[in-house]
Amino acid sequence: MQSPCVARCGLNDDDYCMGCYRHIDEIVAWSKANDDYKQQVIDNLAARKQQFEGEANTGTLTRDKWLAAEAKITS
Repeated sequence: MQSPCVARCGLNDDDYCMGCYRHIDEIVAWSKANDDYKQQVIDNLAARKQQFEGEANTGTLTRDKWLAAEAKITS
């Protein structure tokens, strides 16, 4: 299943990407997740897009944030 990434990464204060509307934990887990998990994430994106409408894409998905999310998922 293809990633919903739109290559406009920017995290809000709650660590949701304002480009694809996935949480950083979902982004990090994506490559190893099964199709059921991926479909569940995709099913939530439209509602999140509405929820975050109007928020600026100003945050940054830094390597440190990625590594912290990865550590949380793999522990």
